[in-house]
Amino acid sequence: MAGHTLRARWGQPVTGIVSFIVFFLIAWLIWFIFSDPRGPVASFPYPFVMYLAMMILVGLWQHMFMGDWPFQDLPQPARGIIETVVNLALVWFVIHVVFYRILGVGFNFFSQVNLEALAAAGQTAIPGVCGQTLTLQALTNPAARFGERAVVTFVLIGFFSYPFVTILFAKWPIRPSDLTQPQAGLAELGWCSLLTLFFFTILIVPFWGVVYGKVYGTSFGLNLPWWGGIAGTGHVHWVFGWWEWAIIVLFMTPNVWRMKPWSVITLPQPWKGLVSFVLTIGLGYILALICVKMAPAWLPMEDVIQHLPPGDKGIPTRFLWYHAAEIAGFTLIPFLIWHHYFDDLAPQADRDSWGAFWFRSVGVLILCVLNYIFFYYLNFGHWGLGNHHMTGDIGARAVGGESLIWNFWWIIPLLWNEWFFHKWPFYTAEH
Repeated sequence: MAGHTLRARWGQPVTGIVSFIVFFLIAWLIWFIFSDPRGPVASFPYPFVMYLAMMILVGLWQHMFMGDWPFQDLPQPARGIIETVVNLALVWFVIHVVFYRILGVGFNFFSQVNLEALAAAGQTAIPGVCGQTLTLQALTNPAARFGERAVVTFVLIGFFSYPFVTILFAKWPIRPSDLTQPQAGLAELGWCSLLTLFFFTILIVPFWGVVYGKVYGTSFGLNLPWWGGIAGTGHVHWVFGWWEWAIIVLFMTPNVWRMKPWSVITLPQPWKGLVSFVLTIGLGYILALICVKMAPAWLPMEDVIQHLPPGDKGIPTRFLWYHAAEIAGFTLIPFLIWHHYFDDLAPQADRDSWGAFWFRSVGVLILCVLNYIFFYYLNFGHWGLGNHHMTGDIGARAVGGESLIWNFWWIIPLLWNEWFFHKWPFYTAEH
């Protein structure tokens, strides 16, 4: 697209409204086919969530790291179709070969097929828990599927640890350089994978130490969560809560925030990136903590506690941190479509001004609230998505709603259209 700019095909806000409706209908239709318990495949929540999460992460590698190489010069819609097919093939390869067959050689908790094979052969050597052992039937139960969940926890870490080098460090130390594709993309993929390994080891692996070393056995091979005294729970959902909000802060930066507020930092790289990283994590934690403290103000907590799983022992701390992550998820569509398909509309003439920054920030929060109300209080999660856990009142819906899965799925048509199809057909190219 060198030498061309994109123009909204029908002007604004019509182009934004049309694209919003189209993306919602596409996401809703595909959800019914593959995820909805009333649909033909009915893979909700697992393995559906594993595949959708990996689709986004692999798509990010294709677009942000590789610059759509080697398909960047193909005309639309051929380029978008080919990149989508490549994405699906890579997703299958990463999950079923890299995680299950390669990493699974050494780490069984990364491989659903390994765990199922061991359980089927009676070789789990795991003592009974509450009168049951980790049998094949228990392992493949939708509430378990530990191998698939392990892959999802890696992807969740990757949603931040892969793009933050591009967004906050301007691709340092890979750029500036004279590297071309695919060398530049592969170098960035390798560097960010190393960083992802550090984050995953510190924030996720201790949780699996609880699952395999304490709940289902006795082992010192994996350490236990170090955050129990800080969070009031040793569950990984504490990490989910603030890490998801850090992801939101990270991606709002190049979208509706247009690189504010970190653009005021005049330090060279990597110091600018390091300061921005610390502030992003700090702001993410603060926003998650605000959600944890404020959610009981609108949720019927007595009803919520009645619907908590037995493992929570009537203590809502784990739920509140996970619900903080779910609240963060309701900002995804608002800030992404506002930036990419409403062109950062604001009443200010200068869309990079601080006034426009605050206008869009407050607007995203308002839309987040409306999105939340639509899902839980108008019960779209039940009548729209078929989640049978949402047949009860608000307390039951909040505990079993799994809104984060829908909100990540909803953004895939938008991201694919922006990344792979270069906004075709909603935008036209002008010389």
